[in-house]
Amino acid sequence: MATALETNGPLTMDHGTVTSADGTTIAYTAWGDGDPIVIIDGATAYRATTPENAATADLLAARFRVINYDRRGRGESGDTAPYAVERELEDLAAIIAGPARGRPATVFAWSSGGFLALNAAQAGVPIARLALFEPPAVVDDSRPPLPDDYVERLDAAIAAGRPGDAAELFLTAAVLMPDEFVAGMRSSEMWPGLEAVAHTIAYDGRNIGDAMSGEPLNTVRWNRVDVPVLVMHGTGTWPFLATGAQAVAAALPTATLRAVPGENHGTTADVLAPELSAFIEAA
Repeated sequence: MATALETNGPLTMDHGTVTSADGTTIAYTAWGDGDPIVIIDGATAYRATTPENAATADLLAARFRVINYDRRGRGESGDTAPYAVERELEDLAAIIAGPARGRPATVFAWSSGGFLALNAAQAGVPIARLALFEPPAVVDDSRPPLPDDYVERLDAAIAAGRPGDAAELFLTAAVLMPDEFVAGMRSSEMWPGLEAVAHTIAYDGRNIGDAMSGEPLNTVRWNRVDVPVLVMHGTGTWPFLATGAQAVAAALPTATLRAVPGENHGTTADVLAPELSAFIEAA
């Protein structure tokens, strides 16, 4: 149910919730009234931590209806155990049925959120096109792969009441931060917020599956994705992220690879909004 309708000049912005198939409440913000674009965040991120999503929506809302939602277990969204990847596919389907007004959406996803987006398209969630920014596939020896027991170790830390250890494993094994840097972070002001969403890191791990194993991507995994796909990476990013984006694009017959000048594992609304608009117009 949408609430708190606001206006920004001639544009509308509303905050609301939808109920996913398992009864979980998923919170969202939507801008504008045109064809829908749904934004999916990557690991640990949600609306309150990604102001660039709102800034991008402001630039696009004159022509599109842009929806950013908190993935389950984060921000203002609820959570229901036990977790399965299918629950997040249902969450996205509920967003498309609700604030996207039932129209097949352009889905834009940051980082590991790209694997959720691909899994949703593979499962038949009504998606018109996909845009992915640096899905962090690891397909060679350019960096260490995720440990084989990564998800199990995350789950064990959460079950033992040690969310900080789960966050530390994510930062060291997935993000490749040095141990001493993470040790300093544990006493910082941002650490409680990271611990609050640490249980969801394993959710991303399950969506990633074997895509960060150091082996070539499984060509069957997304073989039913037949919508246009834009895979972006920054020209200033870590080399393995460029290689991973290239591998994801090569695995999808409908994909186009775009090297975005000067960007790294993130970008600004001024760069992202025109990229998305051009892709939608061309696809």
